[in-house]
Amino acid sequence: MLESLSNGLVREIKTHFHRTAQPEGRGSAGWIVLDYGDVVVHLFSPLQRSYYRLEELWSEGNVVLRLM
Repeated sequence: MLESLSNGLVREIKTHFHRTAQPEGRGSAGWIVLDYGDVVVHLFSPLQRSYYRLEELWSEGNVVLRLM
């Protein structure tokens, strides 16, 4: 599922915004990161999300979109 989300995001962002990113991580490992410079997309499995707790780490940042 994470691989599909990542592939779809990369394709749509390239089509609409002409920006590219090389995905880092693997869906099978439970996480993928897409770094677009000003925007960083983190895709996590529920288990990895609870482990890394990025909401706490980046508590002062702005969440643009959260999908659960």
